[in-house]
Amino acid sequence: MKNKSRRDFLVNTGYGLGGLAVTGMIPGGGVIASALADDAGLQALAGAASPLAEKAPHFAAKAKTVIWLHMAGAPSTLDLYDYKPKLVKLAGTGVPASFLQGIKTSTQGGVTKLIATKRTWKQHGQSGAWFSDFLPNLAQHADDIAFIKSSVTIGATHDISIMKLNSGGLNPGRPTLGAWVQYALGSANPNLPAYVVLYNDKREPRGGVTNWESGFLPAVYQGTPFRPGNSPILHLNNPEYLAVAEKRHALDLLKHLNQKHGAQYPQDSELKARTESYELAYRMQETAPEAVDYSKESDATKELYGINDELTKPYGELLLRARRLAERGVRFIQVVSGPTDIKGDSRDWDAHQNIEDNHSKHAKIVDKPIAGLLKDLKEKGLLDSTLVVWTSEFGRTPWSESGDGRDHNPWGYTQWIAGGGIKAGYTHGGTDELGVQAVKGTEVDTYDLHATILNQLGLDHLKLIYKYQGRSERPTVVYGKVIKELIA
Repeated sequence: MKNKSRRDFLVNTGYGLGGLAVTGMIPGGGVIASALADDAGLQALAGAASPLAEKAPHFAAKAKTVIWLHMAGAPSTLDLYDYKPKLVKLAGTGVPASFLQGIKTSTQGGVTKLIATKRTWKQHGQSGAWFSDFLPNLAQHADDIAFIKSSVTIGATHDISIMKLNSGGLNPGRPTLGAWVQYALGSANPNLPAYVVLYNDKREPRGGVTNWESGFLPAVYQGTPFRPGNSPILHLNNPEYLAVAEKRHALDLLKHLNQKHGAQYPQDSELKARTESYELAYRMQETAPEAVDYSKESDATKELYGINDELTKPYGELLLRARRLAERGVRFIQVVSGPTDIKGDSRDWDAHQNIEDNHSKHAKIVDKPIAGLLKDLKEKGLLDSTLVVWTSEFGRTPWSESGDGRDHNPWGYTQWIAGGGIKAGYTHGGTDELGVQAVKGTEVDTYDLHATILNQLGLDHLKLIYKYQGRSERPTVVYGKVIKELIA
């Protein structure tokens, strides 16, 4: 093993298209010199600006980084933030027809009797925002948060609604918001990906790579998933037999071969992305492990994120790593609250049954870490330049699907934003007295949320254009408006 040649290493480890190129060009090993011959067109290609080079925004940005907290499975915001006394009063009765006008309730359980929240509610902060006792730690940050209580979306199935939340599309193939941000602004740190996805399970989140794909944008703008643990990216470390100088020489050869091939096929974004990924992986061998290694953080910081508690540790680790990545210039950090290891528990917030047990566990998992993230960012002076966005694919109905659960609700639910020039302690919109539908005229669709986030990053969603198949594409498709009331 220690005597393996560079040629054997390149061929046997594949290196994707690069490995295939080497295989085809050196059947007897005698043409490497000719492969490295100068070529004017190739030199021009090599000298072209990197697609990840840092770019200027359209106008002065208020935020530099987005930390996107996705609550997988869709929690019931009726049991977290949206206090409805009338729902308590009418619990056990049928839903009045007036509350169902204009919507199609085609979800699994139909419309059954109303079910009240069993939580204790209090108002917090100068803003007087309502929180249930599911979120005692986050409630202490009521005046840091801007609530969007009139969120709406399309669809009521998880995969489709998650796809729309991330990309604005109802079918695969559109770039996710993080990919658009990376395309528009490039990377602020050449040694780390500009778009990172964190999740706390061996399995990928619902929908897999569609949550962070680049769609019709060049493949180099796709998000990079980091696994839990101290080795966030598979196969990033060198094999024991490979010296650093040997690896560098191999990458130089691969880069040259791929650029030569790329000069013949300039529209092949996959090849360009692969070349960029090799170079980034080489640089990340030092930077990525350090970026996610929180071992040198203070005991107080670890306690702040709940890392000393078995229940909150997995999610707390993700958020502490998100803060460390934000400090290092990563532009878009998507954190998915995923499965737990609690025996018999649901993988996520999808509580069609036994909502009290499900939500009490999942709320405990995220409450302290999210509150810790907000406090930590604020104390470090990072909250002003960081947008923290709390999202779900849809909300939950006020009726019970199976006696003790809630159905999917795309017609009115709560999401929130903090930091990054957003109006703290503000509540936008609301839902009706039972929490079924958003108040007319206050609705905030996915497209509006995306437009507002891009605005805080200094980007006009109407001017962020990519030509694809003769069409001028933009992140918000043909919709979207900036919610100016949310901006400080």
